[in-house]
Amino acid sequence: MSKVGLDHVLKRGVAEIIVEEELRQLLQSGRPLRLKQGFDPSRPDIHLGHVVGLRKLRQFQEMGHQVILIVGDWTAQIGDPSGESVTRPMLSHEEVRRNAESYMKQFFKVVDKGRTQVRWQSDWFGKFTLSDVIRLTSKFTVAQFLAREDFRKRYEAGRPVAITELLYPLLQAYDSLEIEADVEFGGIDQKFNCLVGRELQGMMGRRPQQVFLMPLLVGTDGVQKMSKSLDNYIGVDEPPYDMYGKVMSIGGDDLIVPYFELLTDVPDAELKEMRQQIESQSVNPMLLKKRLAREIVTEFHNAGEANAAEERFASVRQKKEVPKELQGEVKIGVKVGAQVVVQRDIARRIVEAGLADSVSEATRLIAQGAVTIDGQKLSGSHAELKNGSIIKVGKRGYLQIIDADNWRVTKA
Repeated sequence: MSKVGLDHVLKRGVAEIIVEEELRQLLQSGRPLRLKQGFDPSRPDIHLGHVVGLRKLRQFQEMGHQVILIVGDWTAQIGDPSGESVTRPMLSHEEVRRNAESYMKQFFKVVDKGRTQVRWQSDWFGKFTLSDVIRLTSKFTVAQFLAREDFRKRYEAGRPVAITELLYPLLQAYDSLEIEADVEFGGIDQKFNCLVGRELQGMMGRRPQQVFLMPLLVGTDGVQKMSKSLDNYIGVDEPPYDMYGKVMSIGGDDLIVPYFELLTDVPDAELKEMRQQIESQSVNPMLLKKRLAREIVTEFHNAGEANAAEERFASVRQKKEVPKELQGEVKIGVKVGAQVVVQRDIARRIVEAGLADSVSEATRLIAQGAVTIDGQKLSGSHAELKNGSIIKVGKRGYLQIIDADNWRVTKA
């Protein structure tokens, strides 16, 4: 990630800053600022949606400021309701700690570990008493929290809002008080929570934190924000080919430039040219998407892995060629000649290989003509297989028959 100027940091990939003029004055004061961002390890691994904020923090680190990452091992047990229309399930402390282990390894793919402090909420909330909770909750009213859009909509619709959910913004706000945050970073959906922190600091006689909000990265479905629960995410720890393929699967050409803007260092002038090219249809969007996929895979792996992923994608997905690892003579297993296999057994094998989630889904793929054996669509209830036969499952991957008991799989 290259060094950039202040105006660039405060304008590119930014949804809102509260209050920008105050933040500029702080940044120009020469004092290293304490920058806060919290992450709830409600699920294992982080994805590119998280990376949007982490990249912004890295830019501030390069300007000499200190990052404090808050691992929300308490708030994750509640579940942040931001943008949700229903109460989220509570997690056990053990589940949260396990999920957090993967976070700790992946944060530093983006931010500078040497200029980052990691704090666990349990360091202070583990010592909280009932009197501490009562003092904290007395600072705000129910009416203030019902002004928050997602709470208000659920309340007006008669859907439940748990008292624990009302605690979430208070706990997040107390984090800012505890670590003496100068600036809190988050997605635009975190605006209410961040402002509660700013207000609580002011109540306690501290300088109110500035609030730095980023746009939400839309997931690969092209509709909703990137989320593991929606299965529209691209994980930062995914293998190069999987990462490349997921970028190429992003729905909607209108997402190409926002992805470049939020996740790469491609200059603003080039982004402007890309927008014009897409609007005027003077460029094949597939070419821009390939560049985007290369940029992202290179960022989290290396250029060699990105080139290899692109070559494999072109071969397997575009030219419909069989992956190289499945080509040539099969030397594993003993040849047993042709075997007749019923459709349900093929469906079961497809599920066991991870190329479908259930036998019913695999059966549906077969019925839709999305499954081929040695290039021929599978039809009817039986199929003849032999050693070396290759079953292709839609765009998902391949199964190769080694012998009656051994099948080799590779993802497309």
